[in-house]
Amino acid sequence: MGSGQVTAPGTSQSPEPYRFRGRHITVAGLGVSGLPAARALHGLGAHVTVVNDGDDDRARTQAAELEELGITVRLGEQAASTLPEGTELVVTAPGWKPGKPLFAAAEQAGVPVWGDVELAWRLRGQDAPPWLAVTGTNGKTTTVRMLASILEAAGLRTAAVGNIGVSLLDAVLGDEPYDVLAVELSSYQLHWSSSVRAHSAAVLNLAPDHLDWHGSMEAYAADKGRVYEGNRIACVYNADATDKPSTEDLVREADVEEGCRAVGFTLGTPGLSQLGVVDGILVDRAFVEDRQGSAQELAEVADVDPPAPHNIANALAAAALARAYGVPAAAVRDGLRAFTPDAHRIAHVADVDGVAWVDDSKATNTHAAQASLAAYESIVWIAGGLAKGAAFDELVAGSAKRLRGAVLIGADRALIREALARHAPEVPVVDLARTDTGAMLQAVQEAKRLARPGDTVLLAPACASMDMFANYNRRGEAFAQAVRELGA
Repeated sequence: MGSGQVTAPGTSQSPEPYRFRGRHITVAGLGVSGLPAARALHGLGAHVTVVNDGDDDRARTQAAELEELGITVRLGEQAASTLPEGTELVVTAPGWKPGKPLFAAAEQAGVPVWGDVELAWRLRGQDAPPWLAVTGTNGKTTTVRMLASILEAAGLRTAAVGNIGVSLLDAVLGDEPYDVLAVELSSYQLHWSSSVRAHSAAVLNLAPDHLDWHGSMEAYAADKGRVYEGNRIACVYNADATDKPSTEDLVREADVEEGCRAVGFTLGTPGLSQLGVVDGILVDRAFVEDRQGSAQELAEVADVDPPAPHNIANALAAAALARAYGVPAAAVRDGLRAFTPDAHRIAHVADVDGVAWVDDSKATNTHAAQASLAAYESIVWIAGGLAKGAAFDELVAGSAKRLRGAVLIGADRALIREALARHAPEVPVVDLARTDTGAMLQAVQEAKRLARPGDTVLLAPACASMDMFANYNRRGEAFAQAVRELGA
């Protein structure tokens, strides 16, 4: 590290070493990724300038911390739009859109742009642990945490890192000697990553999301597909996917190392080189000696918490990546049993008067809500928020037969109401015009009125939360609190 030169571990597709010492490097954005990137580059001897479009109290506090180290910080929209003179490399926070003037200036000047993940990849040491990478529209965090639990059950030193909230830079530059990393990668992060080469990787699913950032579904899918580039052992794909492009299409298009295999996962009976489900058992027909005539039992569906269809798919993807790394079947079972899902992900809150109340506030798009609605037979659906340009006809048409009723909240609830009128006109709908946070208590009271014993009241908004709540966590907490008051 002292020389300011970092060489990636020796694989046939490792990038050339990059000399950081003495280079003028611009870091775009403060926050979770920008701060550690700036500090790491400064420690390598680079001349670092940080630009940030925000100029609030938090940004000024962070800027002061960096300036104490000798790092230059420029705040404000104008500063963030201009490429500092002499810049030789830009390292960007993943959320910065490709259309930013800073990037246009970098392209015109022939200056490369890396993301924080690309930087972390290039800063790995010679004995760096391999990456098992996961991306997809929905289910990434759950799958990565399941994977980490399975790896830990196998006795491996690991961590769930990346877009999950633990910085990859911190994991790469820290003192912890990991055997393998379970890495969550967003489409934003993958867009700015050109040389990352995972041991094995999975794309869980593809559905329209973040199209305002990527520009089109094709561009979004292409960025997701980057996770397969250079894979060494396995490209894990969703064999049940019907959308185009499918995750299997992305595997076909990927340039991988010789001998890398395509491994599918399915909720049905698995074919050759697939993992799937047979009579309530998760089984493996990919990482066994006799794939033609045998399958390895991994776990029971009951070992997956919760055993909703989309969560079983997450478990199969995690199992496939773990098996690609050589983890024994018993560790898959033990890891899934030990796994506890994060809050607000199809979480059972309470049973009140024979009605189950379930919080899936994390279902912030139609694809996630569709998976959640498919897990229950008779539902009073609480939905709405910021639609982010989404259409709801397909979601409502596919779920209509399961709906006992619907309670709509949030700024764009009219879009869902109109879809319900077109595709489920017999379903009673309560439209709550108020958009203050207290609306959730009223929504819960209205849902109780519509529900019957045996029903599930499901918060699966299919929308973002920021019209009424700071984030989906606060929305889920408001729902759970309202349900507890109802039970009391």
